[in-house]
Amino acid sequence: MAAATRPLALVTGASSGIGLELARECARNGFDLVIGADRPLNETAAELEALGASVQAVEADLATADGVAQLYASLGGRPVEALLANAGHGLGRAFLDQAFEEITHVIDTNITGTLALIHQVGRDMRARGRGRILITGSIAGFMPGSFQAVYNGTKAFIDSFSWALRNELKDTQITVTCLMPGATETEFFKRADMMDTKVGTQKKQDAAEVARVGFKAMMDGEGDVVAGLKNKIESAIASVTPSAALAERHRKMAEPGTAKQ
Repeated sequence: MAAATRPLALVTGASSGIGLELARECARNGFDLVIGADRPLNETAAELEALGASVQAVEADLATADGVAQLYASLGGRPVEALLANAGHGLGRAFLDQAFEEITHVIDTNITGTLALIHQVGRDMRARGRGRILITGSIAGFMPGSFQAVYNGTKAFIDSFSWALRNELKDTQITVTCLMPGATETEFFKRADMMDTKVGTQKKQDAAEVARVGFKAMMDGEGDVVAGLKNKIESAIASVTPSAALAERHRKMAEPGTAKQ
């Protein structure tokens, strides 16, 4: 595909894990890329360029208004055909034991920064009359997350928000898709200080598989997709299980020290 005709995809949280795999899917499927993350992206950009994409890398903290503005400004007015809003991170341990600045950083990354970027890019899409938005939610949003309470709360918000936004745009050519993975083999649990937990040390789903499922759902215009049969079953069970039971179940997976149980 000629460079001048390649559509542009904007992928956040693209330095590793699901975000990196989503960027790879975009590059393999004819998109140029703007990638953002709070860590250096030079090696990532070089890898994606080797797949045939033109890549612009932006290192910015999307928990801040300045970081979101920096990423948006890097577009230089070029239309975004696909926004893959994947940036996010977790935080383990008991809520009252967490530093409040770390709590707010999770909220500002997973919710505030994500919505700020969707708001700006979504308005541009509406003005053009087309676009695709993929938001990375989680099946964690279906259950109270004991010892991961803030993260699960942010994903409950994102899962709900994505469906509301999709409905608001149903009479347009803009699609909104929510990708809802379960525990995935990424750096997530290490960064969240959860490597002494059962969920942090158990076998997890491959990030490339999750990204393939999510990318296809976005291209097909689906409303949401739960990646993996096990996760589909878990999400179905969560929908009919009392919240108190779900919280206790989550505790057994995420409480510090459960890795030995």
